[in-house]
Amino acid sequence: MGVEICVEGLTKSFGRQVIWQDVSLTLPAGEVSVMLGPSGTGKSVFLKTLVGLLRPERGSIRIAGQDITTLREHELYEVRKLFGVLFQDGALFGSMNLYDNIAFPLREHTRKPEGEIRRIVLEKMDMVGLIGAEDKLPGEISGGMRKRAGLARALVLDPEIILFDEPDSGLDPVRVAYLNQLIVDLNAQIDATFLIVTHDIASARQVPDNIGLLFRRELVMFGPREQLLTSEEPVVRQFLGGRMQGPIGMAEEKDAAQVEQELAQLGEAADAAVPDVLELTPRLLPTEGIERPPRWVEIADREALRRLRASVRGRAGDA
Repeated sequence: MGVEICVEGLTKSFGRQVIWQDVSLTLPAGEVSVMLGPSGTGKSVFLKTLVGLLRPERGSIRIAGQDITTLREHELYEVRKLFGVLFQDGALFGSMNLYDNIAFPLREHTRKPEGEIRRIVLEKMDMVGLIGAEDKLPGEISGGMRKRAGLARALVLDPEIILFDEPDSGLDPVRVAYLNQLIVDLNAQIDATFLIVTHDIASARQVPDNIGLLFRRELVMFGPREQLLTSEEPVVRQFLGGRMQGPIGMAEEKDAAQVEQELAQLGEAADAAVPDVLELTPRLLPTEGIERPPRWVEIADREALRRLRASVRGRAGDA
C-alpha cells in the first residue's frame, strides 16, 4: 500500500529566480496523480524536491509521518527507500544488459543472494512485459522498451511511492497508450502512490485519480480528475483544451488585457466546441483479470453515476 504525501507551503528558488511558491497539496495514498504545466514551470524540480534531491527554501513535505525537509542526508537515505523513480530516458547503463540494469538497485542496496535477485528481477520484467529481453543492451531496443526497463528497475525494491518524470516523452501515440495502460495495471497490482509529470493531455484525461496544474510560479489547482476536467478556470481550460486563447503564451505570460480580449473573442461558440472531456474520455481501468482494490470499484461506480446524472439532466433539458 502506498503512503500519503502532504506538502504544505512549499517554495523553491534558484538564486533570485522563484520556481514556484506556497505549493500545498496532498497526494492520497495508493492513488495516481498527474502534475501538468507549461514548459519551464518546475514540474521536474517538484519531483526532485519530493524525493529530497533538492531542498526547498520554505515549507514541509511529510512522508510516513516525517518532514523530509528537516532530515539529514543519512536520514533521507532511509526515506528514499520508499521511492522508485522513472526518469525521462530510463537512465539505463548503456554497457549493462537489461537484466543487470534492473538488478542494480538490489545489488547496490541489499544483501540478497543472486537466486533471490533473479526471482525479483524476472518478476518485475514480467510485470512490464520484458521477459525474453534480459540479455539485450539499452542501445539495441526501442524507446518504449527502455521506458519499461526503467520502470522495472524502479519497482525492484518494492517502493511505496513511484515518481514518473515525463514517461511519455519520445514515444509515439501507440506506445504512450500501452504505457498508460501499464501504469494503471501496475497501480492496481501494487497499489503504490504514483505521481506523473507529463505534457500529454490524453494521458492526463485517462490515467489519474487526481490532477494538478503549475503555472506562474504557483499551483493553480490540484484535486480529483473530475474537478479539473470540468473546471472553468481559464488556464486549466486552455491547457486541457490545447488552445492558444488564454493566459499561457508561446514564450511568456500574456498580460491580463490580452487574455480578457482573447477569451471574449472565443465566446460561447468556442466553449461549445470544447467537449465534456470527462464523458468522452473515461478513466482507464485495469486490464481484465487484474485484481482491483476496493477503491477502483468506487471510482468506476462514481463515474457511472456521474454519466447517469448527466444523461438525466440532458433528457430533462429536452423535455
